[in-house]
Amino acid sequence: MTNDTALTAALPLAPGQWALDPFHSSVNFTVRHLGIAKVRGRFERLEAGLFVGERAEDVRVSATVDLASIDTGNPDRDAHVRASDLLDVEKRPTMTYRSTRVSGEGEDWAMEGELTIGDVTRPVTFAVEFGGLVDVPMDGSRHAGFEATGEIRRSDFGLDFAPGLLGDVVKIQLDMQFVEPKAA
Repeated sequence: MTNDTALTAALPLAPGQWALDPFHSSVNFTVRHLGIAKVRGRFERLEAGLFVGERAEDVRVSATVDLASIDTGNPDRDAHVRASDLLDVEKRPTMTYRSTRVSGEGEDWAMEGELTIGDVTRPVTFAVEFGGLVDVPMDGSRHAGFEATGEIRRSDFGLDFAPGLLGDVVKIQLDMQFVEPKAA
């Protein structure tokens, strides 16, 4: 079975532009603090889209995350991370991702793409798990669920502040729901 056929068989998604369900989607991260403990956080504001074509190579995912919407559960820490000596959200207001290739079959998929933070773009691959499709009883809309996991190195994006205090590796987990386009 080719990857094109596998995508159609394993992900029975209607072609078209699927819209993000922001109330059931999240961008979460984990980074080591002092090398001994993990700090977990999330970004509260994001926009994303899923375009499904007729073939696997036509599938595209795009996302934009508002970096100022960071939430680690500690408002003082969040304010410091936003500041110019750390993340500097004035200079780097967003993080964007554009997929370049989706491949796999069954429940095991990979999404290759380009992640941009500020003026630095690097390739990043996410392991993707397809959660399935469901018709929502309240309005009859069809939702598709996905989990994507991957990691980046802060230093690859020029975010190498606080070495020793914060780990270089940031683990990313995306939980996303998309809503099927309405039939024409």
